[in-house]
Amino acid sequence: MVKIGNIELGEFPLLLAPMEDVSDPPFRAVCKQNGADLMYTEFISVEGLIRDADKSVQKLDIYDDERPIGIQIFGAEMDSMMQAAEIVEAAGPELLDINYGCPVKKVVCKLAGAGILQDIPKMIRLTEAIVKSTKLPVTVKTRLGWDENSMHIVEVAERLQDIGIQAISIHGRTRKQMYKGEADWTLIGKVKENPRMHIPVFGNGDIDSPQKALEYRNRYGVDGVMIGRASIGYPWIFREIKHFLQTGEILDPPSIEERVETARTHLVKSIEWKGVKLGVNEMRRHYTNYFRDLPGIKEYRAKLVTEYEPSVLHEILDEIKVNYCEHSYEAVI
Repeated sequence: MVKIGNIELGEFPLLLAPMEDVSDPPFRAVCKQNGADLMYTEFISVEGLIRDADKSVQKLDIYDDERPIGIQIFGAEMDSMMQAAEIVEAAGPELLDINYGCPVKKVVCKLAGAGILQDIPKMIRLTEAIVKSTKLPVTVKTRLGWDENSMHIVEVAERLQDIGIQAISIHGRTRKQMYKGEADWTLIGKVKENPRMHIPVFGNGDIDSPQKALEYRNRYGVDGVMIGRASIGYPWIFREIKHFLQTGEILDPPSIEERVETARTHLVKSIEWKGVKLGVNEMRRHYTNYFRDLPGIKEYRAKLVTEYEPSVLHEILDEIKVNYCEHSYEAVI
Protein backbone atom coordinates (compact mmCIF):
# COMPACT_ATOMS: atom_id res chain seq x y z
CA MET A 1 0.00 0.00 0.00
CA VAL A 2 1.44 3.36 -1.08
CA LYS A 3 0.87 6.11 1.49
CA ILE A 4 1.65 9.82 1.67
CA GLY A 5 1.46 10.59 5.35
CA ASN A 6 -1.81 8.93 6.35
CA ILE A 7 -3.28 9.11 2.84
CA GLU A 8 -3.70 5.61 1.42
CA LEU A 9 -3.45 5.49 -2.38
CA GLY A 10 -3.55 1.79 -3.25
CA GLU A 11 -0.85 -0.54 -4.53
CA PHE A 12 0.23 1.44 -7.60
CA PRO A 13 -1.48 4.84 -7.67
CA LEU A 14 -2.10 6.84 -10.82
CA LEU A 15 -1.69 10.58 -10.30
CA LEU A 16 -3.18 13.33 -12.43
CA ALA A 17 -0.42 15.84 -13.17
CA PRO A 18 -1.01 19.51 -12.40
CA MET A 19 -1.40 21.21 -15.79
CA GLU A 20 -1.90 24.94 -16.24
CA ASP A 21 -5.25 25.77 -17.88
CA VAL A 22 -6.17 22.07 -17.95
CA SER A 23 -6.44 20.38 -14.56
CA ASP A 24 -9.24 22.52 -13.16
CA PRO A 25 -12.17 21.03 -11.17
CA PRO A 26 -14.26 20.04 -14.25
CA PHE A 27 -11.34 18.20 -15.83
CA ARG A 28 -10.35 16.60 -12.53
CA ALA A 29 -13.92 15.35 -12.11
CA VAL A 30 -13.90 13.30 -15.31
CA CYS A 31 -10.42 11.95 -14.54
CA LYS A 32 -11.56 10.92 -11.06
CA GLN A 33 -14.58 9.16 -12.53
CA ASN A 34 -12.22 7.15 -14.70
CA GLY A 35 -9.81 6.00 -12.03
CA ALA A 36 -7.26 8.70 -11.12
CA ASP A 37 -6.14 8.07 -7.53
CA LEU A 38 -4.65 11.44 -6.61
CA MET A 39 -5.35 14.86 -8.09
CA TYR A 40 -3.43 18.10 -8.09
CA THR A 41 -4.72 21.57 -8.79
CA GLU A 42 -3.19 23.72 -11.49
CA PHE A 43 -0.05 25.32 -10.11
CA ILE A 44 -0.82 28.50 -8.18
CA SER A 45 1.39 31.55 -7.90
CA VAL A 46 2.16 32.31 -4.26
CA GLU A 47 2.39 36.00 -5.13
CA GLY A 48 -1.11 35.83 -6.57
CA LEU A 49 -2.41 34.03 -3.50
CA ILE A 50 -1.05 36.47 -0.95
CA ARG A 51 -2.34 39.40 -3.01
CA ASP A 52 -5.76 37.77 -3.24
CA ALA A 53 -5.71 37.74 -7.05
CA ASP A 54 -8.99 36.28 -8.35
CA LYS A 55 -7.39 33.81 -10.77
CA SER A 56 -5.05 32.40 -8.12
CA VAL A 57 -7.68 32.21 -5.39
CA GLN A 58 -10.17 30.44 -7.67
CA LYS A 59 -7.62 27.66 -8.23
CA LEU A 60 -7.98 26.79 -4.55
CA ASP A 61 -11.48 25.44 -5.26
CA ILE A 62 -11.62 21.77 -4.37
CA TYR A 63 -14.59 19.41 -4.00
CA ASP A 64 -15.20 16.41 -1.80
CA ASP A 65 -15.78 14.01 -4.71
CA GLU A 66 -12.26 14.59 -6.06
CA ARG A 67 -10.37 13.82 -2.85
CA PRO A 68 -7.62 13.07 -2.10
CA ILE A 69 -6.20 16.19 -3.70
CA GLY A 70 -3.09 18.30 -3.40
CA ILE A 71 -2.85 22.04 -3.96
CA GLN A 72 0.32 22.93 -5.85
CA ILE A 73 2.12 26.24 -5.41
CA PHE A 74 5.14 27.87 -7.00
CA GLY A 75 7.29 30.78 -5.93
CA ALA A 76 10.80 31.76 -4.93
CA GLU A 77 10.53 34.12 -1.97
CA MET A 78 10.57 32.66 1.53
CA ASP A 79 8.00 35.02 3.09
CA SER A 80 5.56 34.63 0.21
CA MET A 81 5.87 30.84 0.23
CA MET A 82 5.22 30.72 3.98
CA GLN A 83 2.15 32.96 3.72
CA ALA A 84 0.83 30.93 0.80
CA ALA A 85 1.29 27.69 2.76
CA GLU A 86 -1.06 29.07 5.44
CA ILE A 87 -3.66 29.96 2.81
CA VAL A 88 -3.38 26.50 1.25
CA GLU A 89 -3.80 24.77 4.60
CA ALA A 90 -6.95 26.78 5.27
CA ALA A 91 -8.41 25.56 1.95
CA GLY A 92 -8.38 22.00 3.31
CA PRO A 93 -6.56 19.79 0.79
CA GLU A 94 -4.98 16.47 1.73
CA LEU A 95 -1.50 17.72 0.88
CA LEU A 96 0.56 20.68 -0.30
CA ASP A 97 2.77 20.20 -3.35
CA ILE A 98 5.63 22.48 -4.36
CA ASN A 99 6.33 22.97 -8.05
CA TYR A 100 10.04 22.84 -8.79
CA GLY A 101 9.52 21.60 -12.33
CA CYS A 102 7.68 24.16 -14.48
CA PRO A 103 10.05 25.08 -17.34
CA VAL A 104 8.17 28.14 -18.65
CA LYS A 105 10.41 31.19 -19.03
CA LYS A 106 8.19 33.64 -17.12
CA VAL A 107 8.32 31.31 -14.10
CA VAL A 108 11.94 30.22 -14.40
CA CYS A 109 13.31 33.76 -14.75
CA LYS A 110 12.13 34.45 -11.18
CA LEU A 111 13.99 31.34 -9.95
CA ALA A 112 10.63 29.65 -9.35
CA GLY A 113 9.48 26.34 -10.83
CA ALA A 114 12.41 24.60 -12.51
CA GLY A 115 14.42 27.80 -12.13
CA ILE A 116 15.29 26.83 -8.58
CA LEU A 117 17.21 23.83 -9.93
CA GLN A 118 20.01 26.35 -10.47
CA ASP A 119 20.17 26.91 -6.70
CA ILE A 120 19.67 23.62 -4.85
CA PRO A 121 20.60 25.04 -1.39
CA LYS A 122 17.78 27.59 -1.76
CA MET A 123 15.42 24.82 -2.85
CA ILE A 124 16.23 22.90 0.33
CA ARG A 125 15.82 25.98 2.56
CA LEU A 126 12.46 26.89 1.05
CA THR A 127 11.15 23.36 1.30
CA GLU A 128 12.27 22.88 4.89
CA ALA A 129 10.61 26.13 5.92
CA ILE A 130 7.30 25.07 4.36
CA VAL A 131 7.46 21.60 5.89
CA LYS A 132 7.93 23.15 9.33
CA SER A 133 5.18 25.73 8.84
CA THR A 134 2.26 23.47 7.88
CA LYS A 135 0.43 20.47 9.28
CA LEU A 136 -0.20 19.17 5.76
CA PRO A 137 2.02 16.53 4.18
CA VAL A 138 4.38 18.35 1.80
CA THR A 139 5.34 16.80 -1.53
CA VAL A 140 7.53 18.01 -4.40
CA LYS A 141 7.33 17.79 -8.18
CA THR A 142 10.58 18.45 -9.98
CA ARG A 143 12.82 17.50 -12.91
CA LEU A 144 16.11 15.66 -13.37
CA GLY A 145 18.05 18.93 -13.23
CA TRP A 146 18.52 22.26 -14.93
CA ASP A 147 20.47 20.81 -17.87
CA GLU A 148 22.48 17.72 -18.81
CA ASN A 149 25.38 18.91 -16.65
CA SER A 150 23.36 19.28 -13.45
CA MET A 151 21.24 16.14 -13.16
CA HIS A 152 21.71 15.66 -9.42
CA ILE A 153 18.21 14.35 -8.73
CA VAL A 154 19.39 11.31 -6.73
CA GLU A 155 21.12 13.55 -4.20
CA VAL A 156 18.41 16.22 -4.34
CA ALA A 157 15.62 13.73 -3.68
CA GLU A 158 17.45 12.34 -0.67
CA ARG A 159 18.06 15.81 0.77
CA LEU A 160 14.40 16.76 0.27
CA GLN A 161 13.32 13.58 2.03
CA ASP A 162 15.68 14.30 4.90
CA ILE A 163 14.11 17.68 5.56
CA GLY A 164 10.62 16.22 5.65
CA ILE A 165 8.83 15.91 2.30
CA GLN A 166 6.58 12.86 2.15
CA ALA A 167 6.63 12.03 -1.57
CA ILE A 168 8.38 13.16 -4.73
CA SER A 169 7.25 13.18 -8.37
CA ILE A 170 10.02 13.40 -10.96
CA HIS A 171 9.62 14.39 -14.60
CA GLY A 172 12.19 12.58 -16.72
CA ARG A 173 13.55 15.64 -18.50
CA THR A 174 15.76 18.60 -17.61
CA ARG A 175 14.51 22.17 -17.73
CA LYS A 176 16.61 22.75 -20.84
CA GLN A 177 14.71 19.98 -22.64
CA MET A 178 11.33 21.56 -21.83
CA TYR A 179 8.96 18.88 -23.21
CA LYS A 180 11.13 17.86 -26.17
CA GLY A 181 12.62 14.46 -26.84
CA GLU A 182 11.82 11.28 -24.98
CA ALA A 183 11.63 11.36 -21.18
CA ASP A 184 14.56 9.49 -19.58
CA TRP A 185 13.46 7.53 -16.52
CA THR A 186 16.90 6.09 -15.76
CA LEU A 187 17.63 8.56 -12.96
CA ILE A 188 14.09 8.23 -11.63
CA GLY A 189 14.88 4.55 -11.22
CA LYS A 190 18.15 5.45 -9.47
CA VAL A 191 16.24 7.61 -7.00
CA LYS A 192 13.94 4.68 -6.21
CA GLU A 193 16.90 2.28 -5.90
CA ASN A 194 18.66 4.52 -3.38
CA PRO A 195 18.57 2.42 -0.17
CA ARG A 196 18.11 5.58 1.92
CA MET A 197 14.87 6.53 0.19
CA HIS A 198 11.72 5.49 1.99
CA ILE A 199 9.11 7.98 0.72
CA PRO A 200 7.03 7.23 -2.41
CA VAL A 201 8.74 8.04 -5.72
CA PHE A 202 6.43 8.74 -8.65
CA GLY A 203 7.59 8.87 -12.26
CA ASN A 204 6.28 11.35 -14.81
CA GLY A 205 6.82 11.83 -18.52
CA ASP A 206 5.48 10.10 -21.65
CA ILE A 207 3.19 7.56 -19.98
CA ASP A 208 0.64 7.30 -22.76
CA SER A 209 -0.45 3.64 -22.76
CA PRO A 210 -1.19 0.79 -20.36
CA GLN A 211 1.73 -1.16 -21.79
CA LYS A 212 4.20 1.62 -21.06
CA ALA A 213 2.87 2.05 -17.51
CA LEU A 214 3.51 -1.65 -16.81
CA GLU A 215 6.91 -1.60 -18.52
CA TYR A 216 8.09 1.43 -16.56
CA ARG A 217 6.73 0.08 -13.27
CA ASN A 218 8.68 -3.11 -13.76
CA ARG A 219 11.84 -1.52 -15.14
CA TYR A 220 12.21 1.43 -12.77
CA GLY A 221 10.39 0.21 -9.66
CA VAL A 222 8.47 3.45 -9.10
CA ASP A 223 5.64 3.54 -6.58
CA GLY A 224 3.20 5.00 -9.08
CA VAL A 225 3.02 7.14 -12.20
CA MET A 226 1.88 10.69 -12.83
CA ILE A 227 0.00 11.23 -16.09
CA GLY A 228 -0.39 14.59 -17.79
CA ARG A 229 -0.76 15.16 -21.51
CA ALA A 230 -2.06 11.65 -22.27
CA SER A 231 -5.15 12.36 -20.14
CA ILE A 232 -6.20 15.51 -22.01
CA GLY A 233 -9.37 14.56 -23.86
CA TYR A 234 -8.76 10.97 -22.84
CA PRO A 235 -9.49 10.51 -19.12
CA TRP A 236 -10.06 6.83 -19.86
CA ILE A 237 -6.27 6.35 -19.78
CA PHE A 238 -6.52 5.83 -16.01
CA ARG A 239 -9.04 2.99 -16.13
CA GLU A 240 -7.25 1.40 -19.09
CA ILE A 241 -3.96 1.31 -17.19
CA LYS A 242 -5.61 -0.10 -14.07
CA HIS A 243 -7.39 -2.81 -16.02
CA PHE A 244 -4.21 -3.81 -17.85
CA LEU A 245 -2.16 -3.95 -14.66
CA GLN A 246 -4.78 -6.15 -13.00
CA THR A 247 -5.63 -8.46 -15.90
CA GLY A 248 -3.05 -8.09 -18.67
CA GLU A 249 -5.91 -7.29 -21.03
CA ILE A 250 -6.42 -4.17 -23.14
CA LEU A 251 -9.80 -2.55 -22.66
CA ASP A 252 -11.82 -1.58 -25.69
CA PRO A 253 -11.58 2.16 -26.40
CA PRO A 254 -14.47 4.33 -25.22
CA SER A 255 -17.57 4.18 -27.38
CA ILE A 256 -18.93 7.19 -29.22
CA GLU A 257 -21.68 7.44 -26.63
CA GLU A 258 -19.13 7.50 -23.81
CA ARG A 259 -17.01 10.12 -25.53
CA VAL A 260 -20.05 12.33 -25.98
CA GLU A 261 -21.35 11.85 -22.44
CA THR A 262 -17.94 12.52 -20.89
CA ALA A 263 -17.58 15.70 -22.95
CA ARG A 264 -21.10 16.66 -21.84
CA THR A 265 -20.27 16.07 -18.16
CA HIS A 266 -17.14 18.18 -18.59
CA LEU A 267 -19.16 20.97 -20.20
CA VAL A 268 -21.84 20.95 -17.47
CA LYS A 269 -19.26 21.06 -14.70
CA SER A 270 -17.31 23.79 -16.48
CA ILE A 271 -20.43 25.98 -16.62
CA GLU A 272 -21.28 25.19 -12.99
CA TRP A 273 -17.79 26.21 -11.91
CA LYS A 274 -17.16 29.34 -13.97
CA GLY A 275 -20.54 30.42 -15.25
CA VAL A 276 -21.91 30.18 -18.78
CA LYS A 277 -19.58 32.54 -20.65
CA LEU A 278 -16.26 31.38 -19.20
CA GLY A 279 -17.42 27.79 -18.82
CA VAL A 280 -18.32 27.53 -22.50
CA ASN A 281 -15.16 29.32 -23.64
CA GLU A 282 -12.80 27.23 -21.54
CA MET A 283 -14.41 23.99 -22.67
CA ARG A 284 -13.54 24.72 -26.30
CA ARG A 285 -9.94 23.62 -25.97
CA HIS A 286 -11.10 20.11 -25.06
CA TYR A 287 -13.44 19.14 -27.92
CA THR A 288 -10.67 18.36 -30.40
CA ASN A 289 -9.17 15.89 -27.96
CA TYR A 290 -12.45 14.21 -27.00
CA PHE A 291 -13.32 13.55 -30.63
CA ARG A 292 -9.86 13.08 -32.08
CA ASP A 293 -9.61 10.73 -35.09
CA LEU A 294 -13.33 10.60 -35.77
CA PRO A 295 -13.81 10.76 -39.55
CA GLY A 296 -15.70 13.84 -40.64
CA ILE A 297 -15.73 15.41 -37.17
CA LYS A 298 -14.36 18.74 -38.41
CA GLU A 299 -17.82 20.18 -39.15
CA TYR A 300 -19.14 19.33 -35.68
CA ARG A 301 -16.00 20.61 -34.01
CA ALA A 302 -16.37 23.95 -35.80
CA LYS A 303 -19.86 24.26 -34.36
CA LEU A 304 -18.77 23.30 -30.86
CA VAL A 305 -16.03 25.93 -30.72
CA THR A 306 -18.18 28.78 -32.04
CA GLU A 307 -21.50 28.19 -30.27
CA TYR A 308 -22.25 30.12 -27.06
CA GLU A 309 -25.63 28.71 -26.04
CA PRO A 310 -25.37 25.65 -23.75
CA SER A 311 -28.64 24.12 -24.98
CA VAL A 312 -27.39 24.23 -28.57
CA LEU A 313 -24.08 22.69 -27.54
CA HIS A 314 -26.00 19.80 -25.99
CA GLU A 315 -27.95 19.41 -29.24
CA ILE A 316 -24.69 19.25 -31.21
CA LEU A 317 -23.35 16.59 -28.85
CA ASP A 318 -26.59 14.62 -29.27
CA GLU A 319 -26.24 14.86 -33.03
CA ILE A 320 -22.68 13.53 -32.89
CA LYS A 321 -23.81 10.59 -30.79
CA VAL A 322 -26.74 9.69 -33.05
CA ASN A 323 -24.90 10.10 -36.35
CA TYR A 324 -21.73 8.25 -35.40
CA CYS A 325 -23.54 5.43 -33.63
CA GLU A 326 -25.83 4.95 -36.65
CA HIS A 327 -22.82 4.70 -38.96
CA SER A 328 -21.07 2.15 -36.75
CA TYR A 329 -17.93 4.15 -36.17
CA GLU A 330 -16.38 1.28 -34.23
CA ALA A 331 -16.43 -0.81 -37.39
CA VAL A 332 -14.66 1.94 -39.32
CA ILE A 333 -11.65 1.97 -37.04
